Amino acid sequence: MIKISKLDAYYDDFHVLKNVSMEVKKGQIVVMLGPNGHGKSTFLKSICGLVNKVTGHIEYNGENIAGLGAEKLVNKGITYIAENRELFPEMTVLENLKLGAYSKAARPYEATNLEKVFSLFPRLKERKLQLASTMSGGEARMLAIARGLMSNAKFLAIDEPSLGLQPNLRDEVGRIIREINSQGMTVLVVEQNIPQITELADKLYVLEEGRISFEGTKDEALGNDHLKEIFLGM
Repeated sequence: MIKISKLDAYYDDFHVLKNVSMEVKKGQIVVMLGPNGHGKSTFLKSICGLVNKVTGHIEYNGENIAGLGAEKLVNKGITYIAENRELFPEMTVLENLKLGAYSKAARPYEATNLEKVFSLFPRLKERKLQLASTMSGGEARMLAIARGLMSNAKFLAIDEPSLGLQPNLRDEVGRIIREINSQGMTVLVVEQNIPQITELADKLYVLEEGRISFEGTKDEALGNDHLKEIFLGM
């Protein structure tokens, strides 16, 4: 579905990503691990049209999308869910969700996708008239994921979905990612060191100092002592 070849990304003159190549096939959950500050978020933003200075090849369903802006990519079915959630705190849950369907591609499916979202997140349905600012951290994270689904996405790029959550809520986020994947969504997740999310992966990558340092399956990762200790918490 998405194939990245020799991707480099910069913030001004700072070279963040260096010759990064990876592939996410349709229907997969792919997880990218790595320490904070080593380029994971920049990688997702580069795919999703949110970094201005990018070189290399980004292919989505056979089309080169490198250089396209975020709005065009959302219309093609690519949605980015930010680490900081980017909710509108003084708007209700329902209003935040409806904003997720702002794109031309998503508007005709707003009612259908809202029904799907409420079936996945019954807690959000119960709180649909509640202000986003009054939600717990776990609820806000779920709202951010749900709003991303309202875009009628086919490919979901999720930045640190478990960040700051208690262990039981990390398990809940993992369950939701598995469920949306079972419904046909292709998912790329970046995380720091969360075994609950890693367990879902069809394939794992590790990004260190802006470069891919590991590519393989969960079983191959479990056979790597460095990964087990540093990233998998084992």
